Amino acid sequence: MDKVAVVILNWNGETLLRRFLPGVLKYTRGAVYVADNASTDGSLEVLAKEFPDVRTILLDRNYGFAEGYNRALSAVEAEYFVLLNSDVEVKTDWISPMEQYLDAHPGVAACQPKVLNWRQPDCFEYAGAAGGYIDKWGYPYCRGRIFNTVETDNGQYDTVAQVFWATGAALMVRAEVFREVGGLDSRFFAHMEEIDFCWRLRSRGYGIVCIPSAVVYHAGGSTLPKENPRKTYLNFRNNLYMLFKNLPEQQLRKVMCIRRLLDGVAALQFLLKGEWRSAKAIYAAHSDFRKTRCDFEHDRTENLRKAKAQLIPEQGRFSILWSYYVRGCHKFSLLPHK
Repeated sequence: MDKVAVVILNWNGETLLRRFLPGVLKYTRGAVYVADNASTDGSLEVLAKEFPDVRTILLDRNYGFAEGYNRALSAVEAEYFVLLNSDVEVKTDWISPMEQYLDAHPGVAACQPKVLNWRQPDCFEYAGAAGGYIDKWGYPYCRGRIFNTVETDNGQYDTVAQVFWATGAALMVRAEVFREVGGLDSRFFAHMEEIDFCWRLRSRGYGIVCIPSAVVYHAGGSTLPKENPRKTYLNFRNNLYMLFKNLPEQQLRKVMCIRRLLDGVAALQFLLKGEWRSAKAIYAAHSDFRKTRCDFEHDRTENLRKAKAQLIPEQGRFSILWSYYVRGCHKFSLLPHK
């Protein structure tokens, strides 16, 4: 059994494999797998001809990020899994700092590196930056990124930090714990599934950290750009699923009421900008959540039953919307952190 297995989920990523896989192979100490979500481009030919030593896992259709990884990781034997996006560049020994930290801290189940922007290497990258958090209404933000404001990396977040969630773009997790908590929720398909997964870890007493001495560079937006209505739909719908599955009973009703109001404001803003498809996506997200939330009742019951703590320190007790738009806190260091 390998100690560390890096698993890259690929779907029609022929160009990305050629660009980023060589660096992963050069700088990774451990097994490297590519799990293919039934690509229809030349991905398999590229793997066979240009990367014959890479272990491949062939899936029979596109299962999306969540179920794609669940199926791929069920075929991998290792102590630590690393979920790595196909559009991530690594330049140094990025595995060892995370591996050594998990070795020394058995209560920590998962960690992430510092994630910088591949196109602007002096800036943090949107999806993960230096570790993720959520506010009291369930909106995610990061050390180094709040909404669309991304900070320049000046070493201000170069300390190891406990976080609420670690990015799925470069996530190291104990294989035993991944299986114990049920892996990623396949019903999410893509987006927010890693935050939901990490919420289960934290509520059950496991730690999650960012290890900034490990650094990767994420291109981002390779599957769906941020302005794509499909991405808007998945983010809003899956956020509601996540809140329903994990919020303690005394918080759920109030949070859901506030979210209906705030998401309605977001839809109105899209309409005022002429982005009616994105506004429609938010409406569809709420509509589909109402129709299908009963499918998550069992998960909610199980999560609450297994939770060791209802209040997670890394969940903000404030509104990130209020802090950002009213108080002008555009940097993580300016937030109240309470």
